[in-house]
Amino acid sequence: MTYQSFYNQWHHLACFSTAQVRAIYPIFNRRNYSEWQKAGYIVPLRQGWYAFADYVNKPDYARYLASKIYTPSYISLHTALSFYGIIPEAVVAITSITTRKTAQFENVFASYSYQTIKPSIFWGYEPRQLSDGKTFMLATPEKALIDLLYLYPQYSTQEEMRELRLDEDFMLNELDKERLLEYTTRIGSPILTKRVQLMLKIYGL
Repeated sequence: MTYQSFYNQWHHLACFSTAQVRAIYPIFNRRNYSEWQKAGYIVPLRQGWYAFADYVNKPDYARYLASKIYTPSYISLHTALSFYGIIPEAVVAITSITTRKTAQFENVFASYSYQTIKPSIFWGYEPRQLSDGKTFMLATPEKALIDLLYLYPQYSTQEEMRELRLDEDFMLNELDKERLLEYTTRIGSPILTKRVQLMLKIYGL
């Protein structure tokens, strides 16, 4: 198969796995991957995954790839909080939630980190659309906060909670408190409930 014919068939997906290609073309020559990579046509994402090189500089494709190369997953934690402007820091690594084992990958798009939660807590995310119509999965602001408080035990004191420097305007005017409490009740963790109540107390909610 020529690169041009492969490009014409797969390019619209932005990325692909060797398993996907093998399912359609059982006799596909795997040497093509290394040759196309050397030629600068494709770039490696993780073992068995590649992206077309012309997507590297396209806006938001680092986020788009996060839930493609490790499924199921959705972007949450510090990355989602930064996306919504809830924390002041610009987050370099893309942090996601998954039901699979904890994992980390690094490629030309970004550093990716995946934290494990139970399948019963794997919800509270929605698709966000790119300019070309593709979507990536992103936690709601309330679920991003819940995921953070659930997974990071250090946020159990006022001092540690304040160090998050959550945006006060967001907390007072944009946070959906009803949804936050609904999520907290749904999870049913006494420790999480205590942390959420502490956060709300700090911001007078």
